[in-house]
Amino acid sequence: MSSVALSKNKLPKDFLWGFATASFQIEGSLDADGRGKSIWDDFSRQPGKTLDGGNGDVATDSYNRWKEDIDLLVSYGVKSYRFSIAWSRIIPLGGRNDPVNESGIQFYSTIIDTLLAKGITPFVVCFERFGDRVKYWLTFNEPWCISILGYGRGVFAPGHSSDRNRSPIGDSATEPWIVGHSVILAHAYASKLYREQFKQAQGGQIGITLNGDWMMPYDDAPENIEAAQHALDVAIGWFADPIYLGHYPEYLGVMLGDRLPVFTPEELAVVKGSSEFYGMNTYTTNLCKAGGDDEFQGKVQYTFTRPDGTQLGTQAHCAWLQDYGPGFRDLLNYLWKRYGKAIYVTENGFAVKDETSKPIEEALSDHDRVHYFQGTTSALLAAVAEDGVDIRSYFAWKTLPEGLCALHLPVVQGQRREGRASRAARKGPLAALAARLVNAVKA
Repeated sequence: MSSVALSKNKLPKDFLWGFATASFQIEGSLDADGRGKSIWDDFSRQPGKTLDGGNGDVATDSYNRWKEDIDLLVSYGVKSYRFSIAWSRIIPLGGRNDPVNESGIQFYSTIIDTLLAKGITPFVVCFERFGDRVKYWLTFNEPWCISILGYGRGVFAPGHSSDRNRSPIGDSATEPWIVGHSVILAHAYASKLYREQFKQAQGGQIGITLNGDWMMPYDDAPENIEAAQHALDVAIGWFADPIYLGHYPEYLGVMLGDRLPVFTPEELAVVKGSSEFYGMNTYTTNLCKAGGDDEFQGKVQYTFTRPDGTQLGTQAHCAWLQDYGPGFRDLLNYLWKRYGKAIYVTENGFAVKDETSKPIEEALSDHDRVHYFQGTTSALLAAVAEDGVDIRSYFAWKTLPEGLCALHLPVVQGQRREGRASRAARKGPLAALAARLVNAVKA
């Protein structure tokens, strides 16, 4: 991000920027203060389920070191922090009528109070007990991952798959679509409950965060242009179209036939318009070719290799991730034009290749990650200033860059933990980038 671009492009005064984390990936202390088990506890301990064999027992030890983490946020000058609540800490037995663990409530309540005292706006899930202080709510995070990776590919908890080498149970042809449909309904009715019973008194906003990357045609061939749209229909439209437009994408029905669940008119009336904003998690851009057979990709082939043989961008530690800033801008424009809702970028980040095996000095220089964020933040500024896209927030994933990859998508790398000095040193290059973004917000 050049100083010239920053002096030319400005963000709205109330723009929220900060970092995002997930409870299982950072907290550790899985048996502390009455926490119950989650499906991820056992799943992550099974051999081969995480890329580096880690689990959430320690993670980045944020349950014990959350004050340091908030101090790190303050040092960056962030305006907001998006974090998830571990329901296993709130309702350890997991049932709707089971007792609430007040120790879990108090842990998150203290974090919220500390953030507010430091001038940092919290983005959270769970609105009854914290609604007097939290004004931005997310019902679900990445339902595509819940559905496809948890009930189709079997690489996320609970690990269901038709592949019997991976899971003893599961039907990848039907379960993901049923789960996705159920998540949409659960989101819609939770949103309805909030708007009817809490919104007027609490004055908050409620929405959902959908993951989805930009899909770019491999070349100008009509079939590849069509393939890119089909990929978008499955990666994004599967959830976004019902919630914002009131129907599933036509292509999804063509591809799945009677395996695609159907909303009743009464359900659809609740689903449509159930998110007050567009929560966007995105990481990369895919080049799309026609002719694939993977339904989870819209029967489209993904590649990072251009027709001339060059790579789209720098390869990350995760096979599915390369950096490509222009794709970020294209996706912002696509979502704005298609759905017309203010966009909150709720996750965006980069896992540096072989980071954990690099000398500490090289790892701390963070060249690839800084380059990635320069590309995406420059694209964001251009989308706001030049394209007129209504973008309200940007959350980098995440405060501490450890543990981004599992087999396919971000999961914990459980046993690695940085020392206190290294934890503080991490902020160097990203702090400089953060300062530039702060300066881009209108005074």
